[in-house]
Amino acid sequence: MYNMPIVRMQDRVETLGKTGAYVSVLWEQPESLVFVARGRAYRSEFHINPCDEVMIMLKGEMRLHYRTPEGKEEVAVLPEGAAIHTPAGIPHSPRFPPDAYALILERARRPGERDMFQWFCPECDHLLHEESFGIDDYGKDPVSQAYRNFFHNEAHRTCRACGHVVPNALADAEG
Repeated sequence: MYNMPIVRMQDRVETLGKTGAYVSVLWEQPESLVFVARGRAYRSEFHINPCDEVMIMLKGEMRLHYRTPEGKEEVAVLPEGAAIHTPAGIPHSPRFPPDAYALILERARRPGERDMFQWFCPECDHLLHEESFGIDDYGKDPVSQAYRNFFHNEAHRTCRACGHVVPNALADAEG
């Protein structure tokens, strides 16, 4: 029998809000990955996805920061109910508060594919740190792991160009 899951978005949003989790995977199949994400107050990295991604704002507003091929940072504002397509390889940073939720649609990772996470100095825009992950299960929340690796290491947060040290945003969040 063919299983076609029906998911009630409001239930997932309520569960994320109650549990404090950031990701609720609806399904993960070889050609599709769909999850609801809760915003993170401290999000600052740029994610480079090996596949196209569609984001739909279920609740609240997102400011999607992205970097042009020339390295310039731009921002697209997604109001509640809006959708955006982000092509594979575009460094992007979906920034929205913890009481906002997005539905994310993309392809599950193929063997050998890597997701990249990059942080840039807020003072001089120099690349601070880069994390790379092979993701076989998005339910393991690779974004949170990348954040722990970055924020829990002062050397990763210290700019080699200007000396600025990015504050540990997780210290407050983990509280």
